[in-house]
Amino acid sequence: MSITASTLAASRCVQPIEALDDAALASHLAALPEWKIESGKLARSFAFANYYETLAFVNAIAWVIHAEDHHPDLGVSYNRCSVRFDTHSVNDGRGGLSANDFVCAAKVDAIFAQRANA
Repeated sequence: MSITASTLAASRCVQPIEALDDAALASHLAALPEWKIESGKLARSFAFANYYETLAFVNAIAWVIHAEDHHPDLGVSYNRCSVRFDTHSVNDGRGGLSANDFVCAAKVDAIFAQRANA
């Protein structure tokens, strides 16, 4: 089965989880073209018209991400939110990227798309 943004967004985070190898990283990343790997984290920045929209987005993703128990690092400013996922527990505690990071990134993308279509 191929990995798509839709299949990722419909998935749930699982524990315990293993780090993805290079081939799996490439296929997961291909499903989420707006996301990049930066300093070992899965990262994307989202732009908004104002602070209210930015905070509404942060609150919406907080609700969904909390349910997955897989929390990103967030950077919030007036009209921008940066989201950075990684899995601290993989690679013998050294951290890295797991399928959970991509599942949550796809869910964040779905929330952003809903906002854009509203």
